[in-house]
Amino acid sequence: MSSSKQALAHPASSAEAASGTSPGAARGARGRGAPAAPDSWRSRLYRWDMKASPYAFVAPFFILFGAFSLVPLLYTAWYSLHDVQLSALDHQTWAGLDNYKNLLSSDFFWNALKNTLSIGVISTVPQLLAALALAHLLNYKLRGSTMWRVVMLTPYATSVAAATLVFTLLYSWDGGMVNWVLHFFGVDPVNWRESDWGSQFAVSSIVIWRWTGYNALIYLAAMQAIPADLYESAAIDGANRWQQFRHVTIPQLRPTILFTVVVSTIGATQLFGEPLLFGGVSGSKGGSEHQYQTLGLYMYDQGWIIGNLGKASAIAWSMFLILLIIAAVNLLLTRRLRKSQ
Repeated sequence: MSSSKQALAHPASSAEAASGTSPGAARGARGRGAPAAPDSWRSRLYRWDMKASPYAFVAPFFILFGAFSLVPLLYTAWYSLHDVQLSALDHQTWAGLDNYKNLLSSDFFWNALKNTLSIGVISTVPQLLAALALAHLLNYKLRGSTMWRVVMLTPYATSVAAATLVFTLLYSWDGGMVNWVLHFFGVDPVNWRESDWGSQFAVSSIVIWRWTGYNALIYLAAMQAIPADLYESAAIDGANRWQQFRHVTIPQLRPTILFTVVVSTIGATQLFGEPLLFGGVSGSKGGSEHQYQTLGLYMYDQGWIIGNLGKASAIAWSMFLILLIIAAVNLLLTRRLRKSQ
């Protein structure tokens, strides 16, 4: 009788024993499964973190871009439609498109545009050709290849002021090394600051010296990505190194060459520091007769020397439109290259 009472009093214990689970473990499992709220809160927090973290990582860039690029760009567009003087920023008079009309009728604007294009061609074409040749040489196995690559980047790491100061001494009218070399070969000395093409060549040489090594390393990286099978097949067909360079290397480098041409053209459009420092006192004017005044110098002269911020803003937006045209041409050429491939 007592054994039957004990069996009735502990039915759960026998069931737990039959299933192989201890009573404490079963109660602990029931206790852990009861509060489900913290787990759901953590899961929601995890989902929020996964969604918001990428935006938080990129937010600093967009904040800085909006504060220091987008807002000044829009504010410059607003200034370009007004008559604004540097001495009286609070007094703004609506001018509409008058600043742009004045630019189109200004001989100084067209002279600055012509100088920008000519200096851009003189500096870009030899620069990229020299960079391509240097990259081709560095692509072969040379002793101290790492040292040569560092040497290629040294001019790029040099400041604009230091490089321009050295080149100004080299192109000095009396005592300059360039005129000394010309005199050694029986050529009359050249007044590099006052002559038209001489001053543009001098400014272009500074740009060539600073950016050739940078573009050479870009070409070198692209050359090292070309499959070696293409060169082996060309060598089997009897092609020498020059033929391999023409028919294998150049076609494979077309996208990279297009990229460097566009970037160099953009840099030439924004050229400012080299001609400003090369000209000395008359640097903002681009020489005594504006013979090497670029669009950047013309904008600086109108905005900070003369004080006409409205016209300077119109020049800035004109440069921006030129860059948009260059970007559109780049996009069109890139699409055609992809279709041809």
